[in-house]
Parts: sequence; C-alpha cells; structure tokens
Amino acid sequence: MDHMAHTHDHPGEGAAADPIRLLAVRETPLSVDEVFGAVGDAAAGGTALFVGTVRNHDGGADVGALGYSAHPSAEAELRRVAEKVAADFPVRALAAVHRVGDLVIGDLAVVVAVSCPHRAEAFAACRRLIDDLKSEVPIWKHQTFADGTEEWVGA
Repeated sequence: MDHMAHTHDHPGEGAAADPIRLLAVRETPLSVDEVFGAVGDAAAGGTALFVGTVRNHDGGADVGALGYSAHPSAEAELRRVAEKVAADFPVRALAAVHRVGDLVIGDLAVVVAVSCPHRAEAFAACRRLIDDLKSEVPIWKHQTFADGTEEWVGA
C-alpha cells in the first residue's frame, strides 16, 4: 500500500512520516493492548483511545445476538478515513481495528487510538476517526433481538 506523508506547521510537533500504524477489519477478537501499543510514540504527549463494545440492548429492546459484515472495500475506506484524520490533525500515530462476524454481549466491536503532541488534539482526532469510521466505512451491524426480531444497522 502506498502511504502519504503529511506536513504540518508545527516543527517538531507534526505528523510522523507514516502515522498510520495499524488498520484492520478482522474476524478474530480485538485487543486494546495491541491498538494502544501500536500508537506509542516518544513525541506524543497525549493518546486518546476509544473502545466500542456490544451492548445488551438497543432502543429499549434486548439484543440477543449481533454480527458485523464488511464490504470488500472496507479496509480501503478505513485507510482513506485514517489518512484524512492524519492530514487534518498533528497525528503522531493512529490505529483502528473493527471486528466482523458473530459477536456476543461485551465483545469489542471496534478499537481506535490516536496519539498527538497534546491531549486536546488527540481527543479531537480520535473522535473524528471513530465518527468518520462509523459513517463512511461500509461495515454493517445485524442485530437479533431477544424476541426474535432482527434489524440491519448502517445498511
């Protein structure tokens, strides 16, 4: 894959040569430690990490089972989203992984992390990363409720 280098107007505080350290859409359980470890950077003073977990209800209904499906373009779209975040913020390192397949209550569905020189920009970049991932990366949630009804979310 080709990586784009980004420059910023803060000498010594800008982006690393390639701040995107880990991007994946995978069927195996996610690790907060792996994602946090991937964004370690000596020039980063702040790291923001977001973990999305499978909850036991949605809209007042009890969720019994849940699965995620990804379009074949999901990883490429995830990279596009990540590169835009790295371009818009002084990102030292960035990582994002999303689970696909069948999950149970409490499983990690998505883990993203961003490290930046300062905490405010780390929080802002992490929020943009998860929000854009949710709205732009073609990954869909299929919920089966305790009463047997089903719904697709994001499709």
